[in-house]
Amino acid sequence: MTSMPIAYIGIGSNLGSREENCEKAIDLLAKSGIKVLKRSSMIETEPWGIKEQPKFINMALETETKISPQDLLRTLKDIEKAMGRTEAEHWGPRIIDLDILFYDDLILKTPELEIPHPFIQERDFVLKPLLEIAPEKMHPVLGKAVRELLSFR
Repeated sequence: MTSMPIAYIGIGSNLGSREENCEKAIDLLAKSGIKVLKRSSMIETEPWGIKEQPKFINMALETETKISPQDLLRTLKDIEKAMGRTEAEHWGPRIIDLDILFYDDLILKTPELEIPHPFIQERDFVLKPLLEIAPEKMHPVLGKAVRELLSFR
């Protein structure tokens, strides 16, 4: 039996009840057939990109899924929409933000989707939660483990 792909998903929220928003997103992921294997703690972080907005709660998940990266992206966008996210200002405030960070060791670049996520190595709010659940996960493009990416910052 072949194993299912492992996808790492980043979660962020800075509007409303941030912790509840993250928990609700995890529940909706599970109801969509995405199995959560590990979850990081929730950390409060400074906004990235646009500083004049509330602080975020961020976390990361290690999941197992049989759906393709494109279908996973659609599922994440559907969950965001179901939770009330509207497409607003780029890097602006949001009720929920769900990103595919890694999908196995896949390297993919399309107009809609880039895997691994293109800013992982620049964002402590992604690296710190990932460090908790996958310190040895190798970045397939940079050839460095998550713990190494964070230690270079």
